[in-house]
Amino acid sequence: MAKSPLDNAPLDALDNVRVVLVNSAHPGNIGGAARALKNMGLRQLYLVAPREFPAANAIWRAAGAADLLETAVVVDTLEEAVADCGLVVATSARERRIPWPLLTPRECGERAVAEAGTHPVALVFGREDRGLTNEELQACNFHVHIPANPEYSSLNLATAVQVLAYEVRMAALEAQRGERLSYADWDRPPAKASDMELYFEHLQQALAELGFIDPDNPRQTMTRLRRLFSRVRPDDMELGILRGMLTAIQNYIHRTGGKGRPDNASAADGEEG
Repeated sequence: MAKSPLDNAPLDALDNVRVVLVNSAHPGNIGGAARALKNMGLRQLYLVAPREFPAANAIWRAAGAADLLETAVVVDTLEEAVADCGLVVATSARERRIPWPLLTPRECGERAVAEAGTHPVALVFGREDRGLTNEELQACNFHVHIPANPEYSSLNLATAVQVLAYEVRMAALEAQRGERLSYADWDRPPAKASDMELYFEHLQQALAELGFIDPDNPRQTMTRLRRLFSRVRPDDMELGILRGMLTAIQNYIHRTGGKGRPDNASAADGEEG
């Protein structure tokens, strides 16, 4: 019996999943990551400010996956690497003072495949020695933690890439067998990462003009607001409405020549530092 054109759709969606390596120190790990991707049928490799690339050691470690190094996209910042993505998941091995929405590797694979059919998905890996910064982690919708042996939990970068790439492929194969994955039907695409960053800049500016936060010391207010919107994940139209509301607030402040709250009443009252 002839296959339906949709039979390969989940595996085709893998072309829309990118792995982003941030500031990798060792070119061998870049090559190892390329090999891990090709093993699992992924093709997109993004490198954020790698310390050494191109490099002979990367090609040697990539073995038969050197073609992924040739097509790797090299950018200066994480923001550039994920700008057009509707879903961004960061790997994190550390407990955070303010916890972020967390996925298991299996949930990460399922969600990546479910969403990759409609928009780009990024899986972000940090530096070998210290992972991702708090600012980089806060630019992502979810965090994923690989539950390694607590007595020896340090994973090689390429190994971590292999684990998540495997889970993405397994989710695609399950979906191909008819176990359809869906993260929820929606009428509009999720806001892109670049548009969310512009919104957070606009939000902080408006809250400062309103007198709601101290622009020189916002404390944890903006972090918690980022977490809130990462959990909600507004679509592009909702984000446009939110931007319009901020603009209306700013216009009112400018017309009236004052702030909406007294200077001594900030959102950070009672908030931890």
